[in-house]
Amino acid sequence: MIYDTSNIRRQDRLLPQEKAYYLLKKGEYGTLSMVSEEDTGYGIPINFVYDDKQDCIYFHCAMEGKKLRCLAKNNRVSFCIIGKTAVISNQFTTAYESVVVNGTMDIHLSDQERRYGLSLLLDKYCPNDKEIGLRYIEKSFHRTNVIRLNIFSFSGKSKVIK
Repeated sequence: MIYDTSNIRRQDRLLPQEKAYYLLKKGEYGTLSMVSEEDTGYGIPINFVYDDKQDCIYFHCAMEGKKLRCLAKNNRVSFCIIGKTAVISNQFTTAYESVVVNGTMDIHLSDQERRYGLSLLLDKYCPNDKEIGLRYIEKSFHRTNVIRLNIFSFSGKSKVIK
């Protein structure tokens, strides 16, 4: 995976690579952007988990729906994770940190990898309820899909207000 900030216009606002990785690991949600079936933009907020062993991101979703139809037609995506933000009204600006990931989505994973992705999601979002979560995964596995974002590159940007 390449941390590529060459296309960021404001080079003075680069998010240090270690902070970008932190957002990948700890960010709560992001916006997945793709091309719709009608060739327009389509973006949705979605929970995620970054797998640092494989440098990929897992998402869970239903077994069918608009997102999967869009990705079947065009699997190239962008995923934006927003970290801390703060509107600074008296300075007419916003402090922020964000990461943008570019890659391709794989929507046909093996059952083993789907379970692995769901287990990682439990570790991130429900660590105190993992045992119950694992039982829930098995009960609802037939109606739960997991998709994987294969990361080609990512970049990070921030604005710090002092």
